[in-house]
Parts: sequence; C-alpha cells; structure tokens
Amino acid sequence: MGVVAPNGSGQQEFWESQVAGRSGIRKLTRFDATLHNVRIAGEALIPESLADPQMDLTRTDRCTQLAAAAAKMAIVDGGLDGFDLSDAGIVSGTGWGCVESLEGSHRNFVTDGPEAVQARFAPMAMNNNTPAWLAIRYGFGGPATVTTSACCSAADALIVAHQMISSGEADLVMAGGAEAPLTPHIVAGFDRLGVLSRDNDIPEQACRPFRATRTGMVLAEGAAYLILESASHAAARGRAPVAKFAGYGRSSDAHHMLRLHPDAAGAERAIRSALRSAGLRPDEVGYVNAHGTGTAGNDAHEALALRKVFADRATRPAIAGIKSLTGHTLGAAGAIEAVATIQAIAHGTIPLSAGAGPLDAALDIDVVLGEPRNVDLRAALSNSFGFGGHNCVLAFTRP
Repeated sequence: MGVVAPNGSGQQEFWESQVAGRSGIRKLTRFDATLHNVRIAGEALIPESLADPQMDLTRTDRCTQLAAAAAKMAIVDGGLDGFDLSDAGIVSGTGWGCVESLEGSHRNFVTDGPEAVQARFAPMAMNNNTPAWLAIRYGFGGPATVTTSACCSAADALIVAHQMISSGEADLVMAGGAEAPLTPHIVAGFDRLGVLSRDNDIPEQACRPFRATRTGMVLAEGAAYLILESASHAAARGRAPVAKFAGYGRSSDAHHMLRLHPDAAGAERAIRSALRSAGLRPDEVGYVNAHGTGTAGNDAHEALALRKVFADRATRPAIAGIKSLTGHTLGAAGAIEAVATIQAIAHGTIPLSAGAGPLDAALDIDVVLGEPRNVDLRAALSNSFGFGGHNCVLAFTRP
C-alpha cells in the first residue's frame, strides 16, 4: 500500500496521524482564495524522497504527481521494484481527473486565444493520464483503465481489480485513485452547493462527521494505491497478505443527482451486498470506516443505513470517519480509506473521529470519539457514497 494524504504521506505517518487524531486540514495555499467563502482545504505533501526523476512536472498534472508518489510507495511495499509487470494490471479512480491542467489551459485560452493552448494540454488533462503514465513508468502491461464514479471512483477501481483477478484476467493489479480538486472553480462550485464548511478560523476542527455541530465537508487532495494479488500468485513469490479483500457491494440510489434517498435504500443495499459477497454476518463486522463527510444530510443518511443493517444494538460495529483528519479527497477517498481500514485490521485499533462538539444523538450509532479503540478486529467495511447515487462498500478481513 502507498498513500499520500493531507495528514501524512507513507503508511507510518498516515497511521500515526489517525491514532493521534492529527488533522491535515489547513489554510488553502494552492491558489489565492482571498475572494472565496472557503479558504481551508486538505493539501497533501509529496516527500522529496518520492520525487520521480522521469516525471516532468511541466507536462504532468498535479493529480498524476500525487498518484506517482503513492504508486511508488505501493510498488516498493509490495516487493515489486524490478519485478516483471508485463502481465499486471492497473486501475486508477478519479472524480475530476487532471482538472488543474484543464482550468489553467482554459484561462490561457480566454486571455490569449487559441495559440496560447499548448500541445501537451490534451494528454495532460485526460482522465486516463494517470493510469497511462503509471503503466508507462513501471511497465504494467496488462489491462490499464480508469474508473470515474464521483466519490466512489477509487472504491470502484479496487472492485474492478478484484474482478480482474477473480476472472483470471490478471494475477496482480495495482488499484487505487488520485484527486487534485483544489482549484478556484472546483472550490467555488462545491461552496455554491452549500456542502463546504466555512469554518476558516478553525481549519483543524472544520470537518466534524456525526457531530451535532457539523457544518460541512472540507475539500482535499490525495492519492493511494494498493497491490491486489491472487493468493496463489502471492504465495509463489513469497509474499504474505496484509488483509483479504473479502467482498464488495455496489448499488445506485436511482433517485436524484444531489438529494439523498430518504430511506437510505441504496446505501443499505450496498452494505448488505458487501456482507453477502464476503460471507459475513452483521455481528462479525467490528468496524465500519464511514463515508462521513461532515454534512448534515450525508451523515444522517449513512447513519440510517447503518442502523437498518446493524439492527442489533448489542453487536453494532464501531464507526469512525477519517475525513475529519484528511478532508474529503473525492474520487481518491475510497482508496485512501481502504488503506486506513486495512491498517485498523492489522493494528487491531480503530482510529478516532476528530472534531469539536457533542455527537449527534439522533444518529444513534457507535462513533469512536476521544481516543482510538483497541479491539480484536477480524472484519471491517469501508463505505463510499457519491453524487448521482453511487454506492460502494468494500469488505476486508484478517488474512
């Protein structure tokens, strides 16, 4: 696994930030946000040690730069450095893709006309730039594709990788996602929807999932990739699994582009489908990494779905929302939070949900507050829900 997130780059720093409740949300510096209502964000730091000498930053979008750093870590962590990847696949998810390049080129076009648009603009701005660049850089010669399903994009990428391996199309697939949405247009657009927190004076506390005082989500950038492999292929090269990708569930609300289904029916179907796919009973799930954006409607909608599936109060799983620490990385969130979920299983520790104010009692779910919770964790779910009614739930178990 490899991760580049606002609250930490690399598995160790990322995990330590989770258990310490250390937020990566700060004042927005990617552009001058003086005139914006929202002036906070989760900005990721690419360590100098991960700078790729073959990456020309003038010809590569920020989204691909974040992806390259996370992918490099995953490849090294998976023992694939120098490994023949000619049959290996790659699936990369993104909601907005290389939007920084698109906005920048459009500004040049409006200001100076068609001749100001550079030839490299087209390949830089396409959504498939990221998996294509990674395939070229590291020699992934198997299936290479991109998934785009709003905030489910990276979770969908992991599901597609799972299907590639299950069908025999590939024995090894690197899957995850990257997002770099911190541009003037994107920030303004989400703010106009009324879903962003404007708590500019308290950035570290601005995202408060499941709190009675929650005021909205915080946009963020980041990337994460995981190496998925068939058990036989991993054993043949002497690699022990960190976790088992046990199953998944997907559904559509089929309801509205923005408004959530009033009965949380789509989210409930996805959770139940993931349990069936993984062969799990509800009482066997010890932890759910919630989508938990910190908006009033989304948190209530997710809590309703969780109450319906995990109806027995005595065996309800613990809930945590790490977007309080990372911000919402949109299309990359499913992969970043898959890493967090797997780390929780590996460490036997459920991270806390940060944020000020009391828990919203009306939600009636077991949210981990104050400090991490040490448990014998055998199975966990990771939820991703997106605009348009996309629902993805991933199930992981101890190997």
